[in-house]
Amino acid sequence: MPTLVAPLPPSIAPPGRPSWRVLAGLTLAVALAHVLLLGLAPTALGPEPSPLANKFITRTIVIAPPAAAPPAAPAAAAPPAEAKPAPPPKPRRPREPSRPKPPTAAPEPAPAPQVSEQPPSQPPELTAQSAIDSGATAPDQAASAPASGVPGGAGSSANAGVGNNAATPGDTAAAAGNVVGPESLRIPGSVKLAFAVTGQQGASPMQGVFGDLVWLQDGASYDARLSLKFLFKTIRSQHSTGQIGATGIEPSRFSESRKGEVASHFLRDQGQVMFSNNAPSVPLLPGAQDRLSVIMQLGGMLAGDPARYPAGSRISVQTVGPRDAGVWVFNIEGEERLTVPAGDYAVRKLTRSPRREFDDKVEIWLAPAMGYLPVRMKLTQPNGDFADMQLRESLPAGPGS
Repeated sequence: MPTLVAPLPPSIAPPGRPSWRVLAGLTLAVALAHVLLLGLAPTALGPEPSPLANKFITRTIVIAPPAAAPPAAPAAAAPPAEAKPAPPPKPRRPREPSRPKPPTAAPEPAPAPQVSEQPPSQPPELTAQSAIDSGATAPDQAASAPASGVPGGAGSSANAGVGNNAATPGDTAAAAGNVVGPESLRIPGSVKLAFAVTGQQGASPMQGVFGDLVWLQDGASYDARLSLKFLFKTIRSQHSTGQIGATGIEPSRFSESRKGEVASHFLRDQGQVMFSNNAPSVPLLPGAQDRLSVIMQLGGMLAGDPARYPAGSRISVQTVGPRDAGVWVFNIEGEERLTVPAGDYAVRKLTRSPRREFDDKVEIWLAPAMGYLPVRMKLTQPNGDFADMQLRESLPAGPGS
């Protein structure tokens, strides 16, 4: 028999299912409530934040290095710990004595310019380093160091050949230990000297040859020429030009002419002597002269201070020829009398003696009464040929000479 169920009263009936719109609204409301509670509540309820809270500040601090403190004295340091006694040193094994090495030859250093005293029995060797008589003082420099070659001719040669010889230790010994220092020097004025020439050339005597030495200077520069003539024809000549400076005569160019001209150039800014025949250059030493100017330089030195050059003293000077250069050493003799075609003179003789096989002998006689100008010049070659020039006349010289 069917069971009858009585309907529930409307008051206790189950509620209906809410719609999706209601659910969406509730979800949105809950989300808004959370946002308000989590984000806005602290701001509204808490204290007002500081205005610097949201600012980021960077500051750079430079730390200066600590000032250097003076080093502490060793005594101020902490007392060192007690050091243990050092173990006794082990006995060394005796070394076998080394054999002495043979001494090696070392080059001798160049002697510094200085004044050396020598015993009276050996007169000093002097250099051609000089100062002009006007009062100018020359620097202390050695004028006689050895050069790479020694010429074989001289400024007064009439027909001499030139020998090219390398310098030997004899030149070095002659140039060392010189008395170096400022000295007065008197350069002669312009003059023309005429010479009678005699000599020997092979089997033929030299006859009918005349020589002229023309010296021109204006106090700052000079020009010198020595010519040998035969029947109005110049058979040989030497020419020297340059300046007159603190060391006296300072050549700049020297030339010699026979069949052709050969010359040497004094490159003072480079300290070299160059030759026109492509021969190797040589160092230019202080006080250097050429074969013609050396005659006038020696005369100027003796004229400036005759007492400085007693009999037996020597003068060393670098002498440059047209093809080579070397140190010439002149021995000075005492005063003597000499008769030449121009007259009778008291003279001082200077001699350059041969030192090697092919060296020429050069003799010069200087007359004090003529300001130590040459009144006789003689060149003797190793083979016996010679040329002897003797003064026959002295004339004043001018620009037209």
